[in-house]
Amino acid sequence: MSSPHVITPEEQLAEAKKRVGCPEIVVICGSTRFMAEMAEADVRETMAGRIVVKPGCDLKSSHEFWSDPVEAEALKVRLDALHRSKILLADTVLVVGDYIGDSTRAEIAHARSLGRPVRFTHPEVDPDA
Repeated sequence: MSSPHVITPEEQLAEAKKRVGCPEIVVICGSTRFMAEMAEADVRETMAGRIVVKPGCDLKSSHEFWSDPVEAEALKVRLDALHRSKILLADTVLVVGDYIGDSTRAEIAHARSLGRPVRFTHPEVDPDA
């Protein structure tokens, strides 16, 4: 006798999004050095009818919120966790740019561990290609 399939929270989320007719959600990942390219990708994905989520802070640009190095490091940890949650929420991932750093590599691995399809603006940088 086989045991019944236990529905995971991730499966419940996907089913709920289907039931309410939620459009596809795409999360944009990549180095913040590509913020302009991310903004352009946001426009293209939105025009294609997708909900877009992307990094909201560029810690490489100066801002009073992360001017203190100690606070900036703590903020980066929180923002990385927030971005992993965006990946969990998303249906697909779009990696922008022709460079993959450690953070983006970790985001790609996280997305793939969740079974999320990953697309690249520059497919040659796919670490698993």
